[in-house]
Amino acid sequence: MVLTLMLIARKVQHLENYITIAHIESMNKVIVVTGSIVGIAYITELFVAWYSGYLYEQYAFYNRAFGDYKWAYWGMMSCNVLSPQIFWIKKMRRNIAVTFFMSVFINIGMWFERFVIIVTSLHKDFLPSSWLYFTPSWVDISIFIGSLGLFFTCFLLFARTFPVIAIAEVKSIFSNISEVAQKKAKNHH
Repeated sequence: MVLTLMLIARKVQHLENYITIAHIESMNKVIVVTGSIVGIAYITELFVAWYSGYLYEQYAFYNRAFGDYKWAYWGMMSCNVLSPQIFWIKKMRRNIAVTFFMSVFINIGMWFERFVIIVTSLHKDFLPSSWLYFTPSWVDISIFIGSLGLFFTCFLLFARTFPVIAIAEVKSIFSNISEVAQKKAKNHH
């Protein structure tokens, strides 16, 4: 989400000179690392469920991967674990369009993760009478839309009120630029 918002702020507020391709490339390296860590966490969860020999835990993970909500589980795995691996390629790490698309894709994967955690846990609980396919109510949809609205309102208020880039960072850039300009002016005379 940070990368998505950073790319939008970079474009809208014309911060290309301050948020450079090197910064974006560094963020993409972080995404590769965190995507790999998340993949290890998912595999570890699966291994512990298998190795424990506890039938109910094994069924819960089997149900996530191959049950009614397998589309959400495999969407989560592809968005959060597989897709960030594209950033091993330097050309992709330095491409702003690919970076933006992938950051949105990974955000969707993080939403899938929350969906998988909540819905598959409640989908088949201890009462067979409640084993129904989840359909969101108007309250669920309203809370989701309201949380998006609240988040973006807070983000826009923050971006409007406070500087998007730390003044200390800009100060060092401006001092370097002014030194170069002074040297050019001396050499010109």
